[in-house]
Amino acid sequence: MSSCVYFNQGQCRSCTHLRMPYAQQLVEKQGACAAQLPMIAEHQWLPIFATAPMGFRNKAKMAVGGSWQDPQFGLVDYEGVAQDLSECPLYPEAIQQAFAPIKAWITACRLPPYHIQSRTGELKYVLLTYSQREQALMLRFVLRSEQWVDTMRELLPKLLASCPGLQVVSVNIQPVAMAIIEGPHEILLSEQSSLTMWLNDLPLHLKPQSFFQTNDEVAAGLYRQAQEWLMQIRPQALWDLFCGVGGFALHAAQAGQQNIVGIEVSEQAIASARQSASELGFYHLVFRALKADDFALQANRLHEMPDAVIVNPPRRGIGAELCAFLDGAAPVKNLIYSSCNPQSLAKDLARLPSFRVQQARIFDLFAHTDHAEVIVLLRREA
Repeated sequence: MSSCVYFNQGQCRSCTHLRMPYAQQLVEKQGACAAQLPMIAEHQWLPIFATAPMGFRNKAKMAVGGSWQDPQFGLVDYEGVAQDLSECPLYPEAIQQAFAPIKAWITACRLPPYHIQSRTGELKYVLLTYSQREQALMLRFVLRSEQWVDTMRELLPKLLASCPGLQVVSVNIQPVAMAIIEGPHEILLSEQSSLTMWLNDLPLHLKPQSFFQTNDEVAAGLYRQAQEWLMQIRPQALWDLFCGVGGFALHAAQAGQQNIVGIEVSEQAIASARQSASELGFYHLVFRALKADDFALQANRLHEMPDAVIVNPPRRGIGAELCAFLDGAAPVKNLIYSSCNPQSLAKDLARLPSFRVQQARIFDLFAHTDHAEVIVLLRREA
């Protein structure tokens, strides 16, 4: 059973199942997913992919409270009361050690934390990402306005000197008082604009607003599972929809797949995916910045349909329209669906009556919680 002083003292309850032995957590998580996904038979489930119970997170999302003289990183309630979680055991040592110099720099900048109730102050969140192989960090500050940006830029050398390994620093502007952490506007302070993350010996370039899984070891296993299925299927052509920075597409190319198209709405993520493909010599890979639905309809009109598709959508799933399209697209014989939400996955699988589940597997990206990443291999019925 894992231990955490914050949990034991009632200061944080984010890890809701921390008192449950980890082996039992896996049994419970498997059972919960099976109940939510009754279309997947018991024999179709592969063994759950477990994580290290502690130190597995490559990313910290810390609300900032306290004062500029004594900033606190962790949880902040509506009244402005902060609970500092800087020694949370979910974070590796490199992240924990970075908090102190970042706090000292906030003090040097006189940067006031944001107060939710009074809507005063500036600094809302500190977002920190760690690349284990590079021994490097990316740091993002979420502010209410650009008022402090010049001061932060002026004092940036002090921060870089005090925090070894810090490569990328940016400011995100979120002016509205709402639960959404980030705003659309990002200001780069450092010369370097991306952090290189490595999974299965593939470099994935993470820019400040790009999505990346928070658990390297388990994410690597997730990509290897898709790679293994693709080597069994050996499709002539493959789409990777909602491709992000190109994780599934790059792993497909690593396995020898030739005809691959990756689609993602974020131009920033597509730029990162193209950079990785170029560095690896995967010149046959094509990445385009489009909505998945728009691309699919466009390709269908041009009669450029693949025989295999990977989808890795956000929590809402791929939705009724894209499900209907894929279900009716006869050339698509195989579908790999990676989902971070079993409930939306169940809805989408019900919208794909032409496909049958072949195998499925749970990846425990977030120990001690109910979160489950599920990947499913489907095949069109003859």
